Amino acid sequence: MLRIVFLQLALLVFVLTPDLAFAQKAFKVGVVAFYNLENLFDTINDPNINDEEFLPAGQNRWNAEKYTIKLDRLSEAIEGIGTDVSPFGAHILGVSEIENREVLEDLVASERLKNRNYQIIHYDSPDRRGVDVAMLYQADFFEPTNTKSYFLEVEGMPHFRSRDQLVVSGLFEGEVMHFIVNHWPSRYGGEKRSRPLRMAAAALNRHIVDSLLLLDAEAKIVVMGDLNDNPTNKSVLDVLAAKGQKTNLKSAELYNPYYDLYKKGIGSNAYRDAWSLFDQLIISQALIGDDYETYQMKYAKVYFKPEMTQTSGRFKGYPFRTFAGGVFLGGYSDHFPAYIVLIKEVKQN
Repeated sequence: MLRIVFLQLALLVFVLTPDLAFAQKAFKVGVVAFYNLENLFDTINDPNINDEEFLPAGQNRWNAEKYTIKLDRLSEAIEGIGTDVSPFGAHILGVSEIENREVLEDLVASERLKNRNYQIIHYDSPDRRGVDVAMLYQADFFEPTNTKSYFLEVEGMPHFRSRDQLVVSGLFEGEVMHFIVNHWPSRYGGEKRSRPLRMAAAALNRHIVDSLLLLDAEAKIVVMGDLNDNPTNKSVLDVLAAKGQKTNLKSAELYNPYYDLYKKGIGSNAYRDAWSLFDQLIISQALIGDDYETYQMKYAKVYFKPEMTQTSGRFKGYPFRTFAGGVFLGGYSDHFPAYIVLIKEVKQN
């Protein structure tokens, strides 16, 4: 019982700002994040997937030492996400580019993360490279009630295989919420040529959102992932109907807080001297209120610290990745994590 009381108190944040609406008020805080872990593979050959590149005899000479460094870097990054508002960091964390459940078990058992009691929700995807999406959650704050993995079909391409879309519903601090974890098809072969694949992914995501809203028009939904498109691309803006403003949203449209961040030049990944903001968290209208009697989104961020960036050379300032040009760098990932902060007012007696 004492542990439960401590956890509840630790979620309280006292906000002292010039904004009189928030002065002297206390809030519970929730941190929901997403992180592309960039090829988190183990060193064991799986004959069912194309993991040869990440084997001891493979192109990357992937071995236990490199794997351990990778886990240490990722756990360091994850440990810091959201700690500006919560001592527990990310309560919910969607991840992508993981080979299997076992690599996540190694990750959450790391020295930095083991005390957070992260639990894992994972399904094997049919992706030919063998990478999946998954969701980690701190069991002290979230109780899953239903999970499902949706297969991505592309019209006219019966043999196409990509990552499934993971849907997790449950109770976050007693409130019903739904999380959809994505890793949409890449831009391999060019943005225009590969665009129909992401349009199909957006359409599937939209179908899932509509299904949840049909059951509950006030459903609190968080769409998260590496979309391989920016907030201004048609797949996100039109097909998913994720708009960049909170006001004047039409029925069932979503709000994308990363739209304005992208317009300001903020990115989560870089390629050929250009920044993109592929990593996004998008919310349903039930999470954009301003009364804070229930959980509402306060703000969105891209998380990074100096150690997570390249410090020299041509790619100075880029995310500090694991490999570049076939050379092991020992970095974190080629993406920065993204997260949103949810707050709920605690009424004072």
